[in-house]
Amino acid sequence: MTDDTYLMGLWYLAIPGRHVKTGRMVGKVFMERPILLGRRTDGTPFALRDLCPHRGVQLSKGSFDGECVTCPFHGWRFDTGGHCTAIPSLAEGQTVGIDKISVRTFPCREIQGNIWIYLSDAAPEDDAALPSLFTIPEIGARTSHVTTTLIFDTAMDNAVFGLLDPAHGAYVHRSRLWRQPDTLKEKAKAYEPSPLGFTMVRHPPSSNSVIYRALGGDRTTEISFRLPGIRLEHVRVGAHHICNLTTITPLDGQHVEVTNCLYWTQRWLTLFTPFLSRFSQKFLAQDQWIIGLQNEGLKFNPRMMLINDADMLQKWYVRLKKEWRAAQQEERAFVNPVKPATLRWRT
Repeated sequence: MTDDTYLMGLWYLAIPGRHVKTGRMVGKVFMERPILLGRRTDGTPFALRDLCPHRGVQLSKGSFDGECVTCPFHGWRFDTGGHCTAIPSLAEGQTVGIDKISVRTFPCREIQGNIWIYLSDAAPEDDAALPSLFTIPEIGARTSHVTTTLIFDTAMDNAVFGLLDPAHGAYVHRSRLWRQPDTLKEKAKAYEPSPLGFTMVRHPPSSNSVIYRALGGDRTTEISFRLPGIRLEHVRVGAHHICNLTTITPLDGQHVEVTNCLYWTQRWLTLFTPFLSRFSQKFLAQDQWIIGLQNEGLKFNPRMMLINDADMLQKWYVRLKKEWRAAQQEERAFVNPVKPATLRWRT
């Protein structure tokens, strides 16, 4: 693993909150780093390095009573702040500087039903040093109605390139509910820089999508992207909101976890939750399928092209990554390299 394999110093979606029950813990791997995610008895999440400093056993394989994690090897105990609280093997009169033994912690927050983790090689001195945590506007504290997670066999950049691709929908996402190759229309969309990324300026959504038309009313949509790999499509229908959040979290150099969350404020849409859940699963699986096909071609190390304007978002992503790394190395503020532009393509 090289120093530039991953983008550090950013928030990543770790796990949907519903997958971590109170008093339970889950072991995950992010960026080749073992992480223990748990939920205290008061309901708040926490994250620790998932390795006991004694013999390197994964702490998530042990037990958790809501306050302390117990290693399954020798029973060493650690509180949720990472501090060692007990070493059972110590005999009477034996002393070890328990107060100096600890497991690394990671900043961890639960927002709108998802648990996010801040991944960095250096632990921040305080919360003021953390970049802002992503929050979906105008939906309050509600959690997602539908959540779908799949693992893609690909590197982070390839997954993000697919996430940003505006032209593949009619060919990859074949469905009567989605636009078809014979209904392609030329689009011209205005983009502006936004925090850690860029935003497609709010506009009336495509008319060649059955799903958009089914929403009725006056509809507008805004699509934003921000580092490290967060895409939000925010649709307004009158006074209501429908939000489609997709995040990409790298597990290692060749696997990422893609999570899609659907939120809405219209009560009647809840009746269609089973259908929307199946649709989300199928949609994400189609992206997973095309990535698998791409992997077969990439085995031959082809030279790949990025064209204007349909691939400009991918070019911006590369520039954003380069600037983020430079800002981190030079210990300065991030300067967004994206400039306002109008892009045109057929989709």
